[in-house]
Amino acid sequence: MASFKIAIIGAGSVGFTRKLVSDVLCVPALQDVEIALTDIDERNLSMIRRILDTIVEVNRLPTRITATTERRRALEGARYAINCVRIGGLEAFADDIRIPLQYGVDQCVGDTICAGGILYGQRSIPAILDFCRDIRAVGETGARLLNYANPMAMNTWAAIDHGKVDTIGLCHGIQHGWRQIAEALGAEDPHEVEYVCCGINHQTWYVDVRLRGRRIDRDELVAAFERHPRFSQQEKLRIDVLKRFGVYSTESNGHLSEYLPWYRKRPEEIRRWIDMSEWIHGETGGYLRHCIESRNWFETEYPAELEAARRPLDAARRTDEHASHIIEAIETGRIYRGHFNVKNNRLIENLAADAIVESPGFVDRFGLNMAAGLRLPLACAATCEASINVQRMSVEAAVTGDLELLKLAVLHDPLTGAVCTPDEIWRMVDEMVVAQAKWLPQYADAIEGARRRLASAPARNAERSGAATRPVRSANELRAARAKKRNSNAAEDAASVEVG
Repeated sequence: MASFKIAIIGAGSVGFTRKLVSDVLCVPALQDVEIALTDIDERNLSMIRRILDTIVEVNRLPTRITATTERRRALEGARYAINCVRIGGLEAFADDIRIPLQYGVDQCVGDTICAGGILYGQRSIPAILDFCRDIRAVGETGARLLNYANPMAMNTWAAIDHGKVDTIGLCHGIQHGWRQIAEALGAEDPHEVEYVCCGINHQTWYVDVRLRGRRIDRDELVAAFERHPRFSQQEKLRIDVLKRFGVYSTESNGHLSEYLPWYRKRPEEIRRWIDMSEWIHGETGGYLRHCIESRNWFETEYPAELEAARRPLDAARRTDEHASHIIEAIETGRIYRGHFNVKNNRLIENLAADAIVESPGFVDRFGLNMAAGLRLPLACAATCEASINVQRMSVEAAVTGDLELLKLAVLHDPLTGAVCTPDEIWRMVDEMVVAQAKWLPQYADAIEGARRRLASAPARNAERSGAATRPVRSANELRAARAKKRNSNAAEDAASVEVG
């Protein structure tokens, strides 16, 4: 096989980049490639390059690792570009959570829709379009963009419609939920459970679940989750949605709560439905705290991470992140089945044709081949369409710099609209674009007007901490928590062996 180039934009996401590249290098047919890393953070870029150089050296691979802050140089001649960027970093992310919270919009993640996810898209989309221009100009003819960056649907929508690059959006939420279902059903191996999902990213639904070929209905799945000692507490909201909608959601308890306003519009309701054992089950600003802790952890534990890179690659430890499997399928013809984010075009018949849907497909030498003619249960389609309408307006606002359209997109967001009045939303959006002005070039002409309106408006609400928050932990506290969890899991495994 002829050598080719894979560029990773936002490669300074050290842990995730290491995972993606390790997966690629587990495939012998993909080892004679160039991995071109690019990021605006020279320090993180240097950190991940040292890790990957160590992996290549220890395993005596022909792989070439390059790193540059010049994105166009990294993309030159690339056959695949993988996007992992977070525009604005944790500074802007903090505003995505903090400012809406002052208006009563309590988000757990805030990276998909809600006020935070919409503003995240406004920062991301101009950058995505820049990436696409570079890919078209200097990438290999027909180069593909594999997008991991959130907000997934908005970014992928913009890249396809406005960036004019062949783009596939990738997420791992479906795989996580699949393993959870398998555990709840008592499967010895997750692969005993087969499934079909469809919907939109972070609102995808397991419309067909089978255990060893036998179809599992709602009542059996509800019973399985309610008797599970951990899931019955951590996934209360998802179980309630399963009971009412008839199908299980791919998304975590905390994330799902942001799209269904019935569960997250009042503090007492939030506390009723979430679980505080881990951030992902609904904690206010939980993902932001997790990201800050992860950054601090890597800064403290980097020497250990570098030493871990000296362990030989083990193909059995290749993950189910889609990227390496897609590249392998296209390059070798080995067929890969997964769920991918693409233009709908009637793949899911009762969702808008122009939307980005997450749905099953197969990859081979001919590229991505999607299954068509699927239909969602009506309740699932209704919640998806509410988000699609927000996404469509948000993408258009991001491309055109139309501040009024951006405010209308936030107004139509299900959770924000359930909590805020129109006047509050108009002020909140003004406050967010002023705070994030340096990442919003398309709104340059509108920022000064927003500042004037804020200066003349009444004072906003007092500081709010949210319904359920936890402080950021130090590296030492994280180390202790991880050790406690390992011991707890070991005790759980031992107990299950004794019972068996």
